[in-house]
Amino acid sequence: MDEEDFFPRQRKAERLERKLAQKLDRSRYKKTDTDKIKIKTIERPLSVGRVLSIASQDIEVFYENHIHKAVLRGALKQYKNRSKNLIAVGDEVLIEDRFITHILPRRTLLSRIDHLHKHKEQLIAANVDQVIITLSVVSPHLKPFLFDRYIIAAVKGGIHPLLVINKIELLPEDPKEQLLFNQFFKDYVSLGYEVIALSCKTNAGMDLLQAAMRNKTSVFSGQSGTGKSSLINKITGLQYAIGDIVRKTNKGMHTTTSTRMVALDGGGFCIDTPGIRSFGVWKLTREEVEGYFHEIHEEGALCRFASCTHTHEPSCAVIKAVKEMRISSLRYDSYLKLLDEAKEGKTAHIF
Repeated sequence: MDEEDFFPRQRKAERLERKLAQKLDRSRYKKTDTDKIKIKTIERPLSVGRVLSIASQDIEVFYENHIHKAVLRGALKQYKNRSKNLIAVGDEVLIEDRFITHILPRRTLLSRIDHLHKHKEQLIAANVDQVIITLSVVSPHLKPFLFDRYIIAAVKGGIHPLLVINKIELLPEDPKEQLLFNQFFKDYVSLGYEVIALSCKTNAGMDLLQAAMRNKTSVFSGQSGTGKSSLINKITGLQYAIGDIVRKTNKGMHTTTSTRMVALDGGGFCIDTPGIRSFGVWKLTREEVEGYFHEIHEEGALCRFASCTHTHEPSCAVIKAVKEMRISSLRYDSYLKLLDEAKEGKTAHIF
C-alpha cells in the first residue's frame, strides 16, 4: 500500500476518533461556562408564580404582584402521560418570559378518574388545605355515597375534608329528606368528620363556613346544583353565574365551566370547580377500600375469617354491626358500592 493511500484513511479514522472524544468530553460543563450560566440566571431570574385559573390553553398565573397570562413551554408537554391535564389550579410554577418552565412539587392534590378516559387521571386542584365537599338536601337530593368518594379522594391527596350540606331551609318540605339528613349528620359527626349544615339563602351557618375557610386554601367540589357558586358569591362578594335545577330529573345544571381561584378578604383562597355527575377515585384498589372506612375496618378485626370481605360471609362482625345499627347503613352501602367499582375498575356514576 502506498503512503498516499494510507493517510486519507488514517485522517478519516482520526476524525471519527475526535468526534467520539467530543461526545464523551465533559468540558462543555467546565467552570467558565457554568459561571456564564450563573451570570445569565442572575441577570434574568425565574419568577415563582401560582396558577389561578385554567381555560383551554389560557392559563392565569399570579407572580410579581400581578396576574399574567402564561403558556406551558413545549418541553413540559412531553411529561404528560397518565394525566388528562399536566397542570392544575393551585400549582406553584416557575416562569420565564411568560412561559411556564417548571411545575414545582405538589404539597397536596385533589384528582379523580377522567369520566371520558378511564385510564387517565384528571387533576382538579393542587396545594390546597381542605376540600369543601358540598351537597344539598332535596334539590338535588342528598347523596351520602358521593361524600364518601370525595372524602377518600381528599385523604389520598393529603387534604382535610370539610363536609357542607346546603339548602337546609328546604328540609321541612320533605319529611323523608329530614330523616335522611338527621341520620347522615349524626353518622358523620360521630365518625369525627367536620360537618357544617347551612343555608346560603337564609345565611344560617354561613359564619361557621367563613371561619373554617379563614387563612386556608379551600377547594369547593360536589354535585352540580348544590350551590357552590352561590356560596362563593356570598363569601367573596363576586357574581359568578348560578344555575337552576332541571325539574324533570332534579339534577343541577353546570354553570362553572372552568376551575378558578380567588382571594378572600379575611385571608386565604377559595377555588370553585365545575359540578360533576360522576366521580371515580383515582387508583383505588379493592384491597384499599376497607381502610378508608375505619369503623368497618375496626369491626372487621372480629370477623371469623381473616379474608372476610364483609359482603356475604358467615359470622361477619361487620354485617352483624350493621344489623344492630352500630355501623351506619349509609356508610355500609357506600362501602359495598365502592368495593364493587374497585373490583370492576368502574367509575362511580352519580345520577
